[in-house]
Amino acid sequence: MNRRYTTEEFEKGVSLLRKAYPNVALTTDIIVGFPGETEEEFATTYEFLKRIKFYKMHIFKYSQRKGTRAAVMPNQIDGKVKEERSRKLIELSDQNEKEYNQQYIGKEVEVLFEDAHIENGKKYRKGHTTNYIIVKVETDENWENEIKTITITNTDGIELVGKT
Repeated sequence: MNRRYTTEEFEKGVSLLRKAYPNVALTTDIIVGFPGETEEEFATTYEFLKRIKFYKMHIFKYSQRKGTRAAVMPNQIDGKVKEERSRKLIELSDQNEKEYNQQYIGKEVEVLFEDAHIENGKKYRKGHTTNYIIVKVETDENWENEIKTITITNTDGIELVGKT
């Protein structure tokens, strides 16, 4: 992908970011199943991603695009293998996200509220923290485009749940 840095350099950068911004929520996009990707390379990637602990990873399975160099490369990866690798990384991403969200329970955060939705017959306002974590609060009030200080009371795994 023409990256001009090593995984060691990247890991050092992540460490520096986390020292300067303890609540930084790092995300990334990952392509699995690029032609020629071996089991050993995937395992190395998996272990690296486990160490980095991205808040969220967006996982994509490589797909051939006519006219690209990769489309005619040897050692195209079988669809079942791509599916399995994708599943493993999605599980890791979900686990990281849940662990990260747990650290917010009991804390106060600022949230920019954006929209409302109904869930199980209850009206919620949803928004994002300064580091882009989704928070929902049960309320009938219109908080669209308002910043509120919210106490996080729980997480449903993916989203933080709070109250004023």
